[in-house]
Amino acid sequence: MKRTAFYNYHTDHGAKFVDFAGWEMPIHYGSIIDEHNQCRSSGSVFDVSHMGRVRISGRHARKFLETLLARKVSDMVEGQARYALVCNENGGVIDDVLVYRFPDDWMLVVNASNRAKVLEHMEAVVKQFAYTIKVEDTTESTAMIAVQGPKVMDKIAGFSKEVPTLKNYRFCEKNLMILKMIISRTGYTGEDGIEVILGAKMAPMAIKLLLKDKGEGIVKPAGLGARDTLRIEAGMPLYGHELDEHTDPLSAGLKFAVALDKDKAEEGPAIPRFIGQDALEQIAAEGPSKQLVGLKIDGKRTPRQGCEVHANGSQIGAVTSGCMSPTLGVPIAMAYVTPGSVSEGDTVQLPMGSSEIEAAVCKLPFYKRPN
Repeated sequence: MKRTAFYNYHTDHGAKFVDFAGWEMPIHYGSIIDEHNQCRSSGSVFDVSHMGRVRISGRHARKFLETLLARKVSDMVEGQARYALVCNENGGVIDDVLVYRFPDDWMLVVNASNRAKVLEHMEAVVKQFAYTIKVEDTTESTAMIAVQGPKVMDKIAGFSKEVPTLKNYRFCEKNLMILKMIISRTGYTGEDGIEVILGAKMAPMAIKLLLKDKGEGIVKPAGLGARDTLRIEAGMPLYGHELDEHTDPLSAGLKFAVALDKDKAEEGPAIPRFIGQDALEQIAAEGPSKQLVGLKIDGKRTPRQGCEVHANGSQIGAVTSGCMSPTLGVPIAMAYVTPGSVSEGDTVQLPMGSSEIEAAVCKLPFYKRPN
């Protein structure tokens, strides 16, 4: 398995490792619940170096991205990041990504498990439309961490006055001593915080510098286990659970990331239609075939992905993600159900072995950070 530039940091803090998309990644450092609560109450650092980082430049870079992504990017300004989706011809999601706009090029941050697939798809799009672009996969030459939690920005202010002033989904490039880094403010936990991308060789030095707290414990390491429970509470989709190539973004509640008017802009540069636009226009007209909802479970048993959801004696859907919520103190889950089959507050049944448990249908997200 591949190891990130922070591997020694993980071992020094007692990490338990798992294989994630071919990378040896920390699942926890002792307690997923403690790491979850640390992020909600103070701050946590997550190694996300396994995620792909792909730079795109060249004469047709903008047109290529408009064709590749369901969301519009031509109106992005330098220093802006945006959540976007790569779809197939049927409107299914190949991957959900973050796109960054730099002065002279762009960057996509893609899911680790989809990196090879996305690169292959990008190559096919270039050939199909004869675009002139350069694609540089910088994943293994760089490293990436996410530092999340309510006390993080105050801590960051200790070494940079600019970073805490960043708006959400904005980024800047900083030189801190000899460290050159990209710092963004997006997040995947429901908390405020930053992501830092820098050269892999400098990563061990950077993490010691960024997280040095003189024993204050403001920011502590957290693994992929807490990252998953945090994102479920925040109602955020995970590829392979809420998203896949057979699930369209409209069903997933991601209409904001789909620009069905791309080729209808009356001002500015011409914008091509994106791959999957025909299919998504039809889905939008007819209505999605499924609907993503939240479930709060009565009891202590937690449903897992694939657990059936029943109402009035019939199956109406299935669970995509579930966990015991450390913040709420009850099991929660996300599930796809038949549109219109249930409403907020309705009770559904989840068969689990020889018995079944009940759950209340609720809106997503389960958790929103205090203003």
